[in-house]
Amino acid sequence: MICGIIVTEVIIVRITTSKSKNSESFYITQSYTNANGKSTSKTIRKLGTLAELSAQLHTDRDGVVEWANEQARLETLKYKSEKEDATVMIPFHSNRLMDYNKQKLFSGGYLFLQSIYYGLKLDSVCRKIKSRHKFEYDLNAILSDLIYTRVLEPSSKSSSFRAAKQFLEPPTYELHDVYRALSVLASEMDFIQSEVYKNSFFLGDRMDRILYYDCTNYYFEIEQEDGDKKYGKSKEHRPNPIIQMGLFTDGDGIPLAFSLFPGNQNEQKSLKPLETKILQQFGCDKFIYCSDAGLASEDNRVLNHMGQRAFIVTQSIKKLPAEDRAWALKKTGFKRLSDDKPVDLTKLTDDDKNQLYYKDEPLTTKKLDQKLIITYSPKYAAYQKAIRAEQICRAEKMVANGSLKKQRKNPNDPARFVNKVAVTNEGEKAKIHYYLDTDKIAEEEMYDGLYAVCTDLLDDDVADILKVSEGRWQIEDCFRTMKTDFEARPVYLNREDRIKAHFLTCFLALLHFRLLNRSLKGTYTTEQLLHTLKDIKFTDIEEQGFMPVYERQEITDDLHETCGFRTDYQFITKRKIKRSFFLCLLPRLVNVFEKNPVMKRECEKT
Repeated sequence: MICGIIVTEVIIVRITTSKSKNSESFYITQSYTNANGKSTSKTIRKLGTLAELSAQLHTDRDGVVEWANEQARLETLKYKSEKEDATVMIPFHSNRLMDYNKQKLFSGGYLFLQSIYYGLKLDSVCRKIKSRHKFEYDLNAILSDLIYTRVLEPSSKSSSFRAAKQFLEPPTYELHDVYRALSVLASEMDFIQSEVYKNSFFLGDRMDRILYYDCTNYYFEIEQEDGDKKYGKSKEHRPNPIIQMGLFTDGDGIPLAFSLFPGNQNEQKSLKPLETKILQQFGCDKFIYCSDAGLASEDNRVLNHMGQRAFIVTQSIKKLPAEDRAWALKKTGFKRLSDDKPVDLTKLTDDDKNQLYYKDEPLTTKKLDQKLIITYSPKYAAYQKAIRAEQICRAEKMVANGSLKKQRKNPNDPARFVNKVAVTNEGEKAKIHYYLDTDKIAEEEMYDGLYAVCTDLLDDDVADILKVSEGRWQIEDCFRTMKTDFEARPVYLNREDRIKAHFLTCFLALLHFRLLNRSLKGTYTTEQLLHTLKDIKFTDIEEQGFMPVYERQEITDDLHETCGFRTDYQFITKRKIKRSFFLCLLPRLVNVFEKNPVMKRECEKT
């Protein structure tokens, strides 16, 4: 039975019903007629039974029919809209010149970072900040652009401003607003970090039961000390003032919090202030602290032996007490990690080179009862031997040439294998004689393949402890990404507040990038993802819309699938582009809907 018909060219959208003995059901059906007059149809939506609809709409059958016809009308409008988007006719003129000063190429990779930005609810954070300050500029737009450009086009703040003008959504603020915003961001640095941590759970669980901590430093293109810019031990051996950063990441390598401290400060002292902030502001108080030996002082271990915290840290074998060091260097007492089978390290074969071996013993100090774990890796031993062989060759050349240029700051300097002695005959001036220090070489060989870990988890499985310790590479990778890919250094800013804001945006950029990469399940390398995001560009087509000018690949498909929108159509109308902007908000909206079932149902209907 046909209750109503709406005709659109070759498409007929109509209401149909089917009756059974006890009920009547309503459907929306779409009929197609091609150029040859052949027709076909399909049901595109079931509206419900008469009884269900009458109860829902509080009306009789005539009222249900009227409502059903309205639904058919809406479906027709939807089809027309989609059809308009599907085929676009744009006139081009071969004899018409391009307009002056009209931008044609736009960057769109930031859209995928934008989905993370609004998932972290940073727009809401900016509104809270605005309520505490007096300014007229759009802090949300400035902060988001600073984050996106740090990932896509890292450079100075003025260059970042110019780069943001290439986005599909160009800035409406001015450059001077950016510098003013930096001061506000610096003053709210701790607040932003704590809010972002709490909001990050909207985008997935955090492995915050394991926290990695490490420090690095960044140099300035200046020669004078000022504020926190101090001469210190540069990790890059540069003769420039530096500032130091302490960084916490979770067990997945996702940034959690950071702090800045003077370049001449002992990095051991940087831990307590930042960890206290995490305990007080983040509500994160149950975790295993993990760091390298350089940040594993007795005080730092005691700090993480308190409350519901524990520690797993690397240990320098050379700095162990003499008795424990001698035990560690013995080749006896080891077990194979895979099955705990006792082994003699002196009798290992080539088939054993991929295995890992360990032994453990209690390590008691005045303040702590710990477990010391010594591991031995044949593969690591072979690697160290190969590296040292190359260094010995260079040391031999130094001896042969009779010249020695020792770089005392570099512990891997081949000159450490060269020693000297003063040789003289009676009544003659002493001459310096250089020789290869075989005792030094033999001493280093004793440590080949060995690695030490200390923990207060006395009853935990050794394999689990070592697995946590091995995860420290992730925080090192974070620093590499920030320094190399995001070009966090050299730092050109001079004002303390702007320097803080600079590193805040670098930290947030790293957080966005890591969260986006995690959403892709770590399928792609940092280089692959960065290259893809930078390459996603669009060209304007006579102000009618945009044409993608990037290569569609598996990674772009995965990005679109993850973020819930597409930009890889042959042509994208401005309407679809705006729809992509809206869909970037969905990670946040989903969380709202999950808490409000009514809103969720209405969204699903839409």
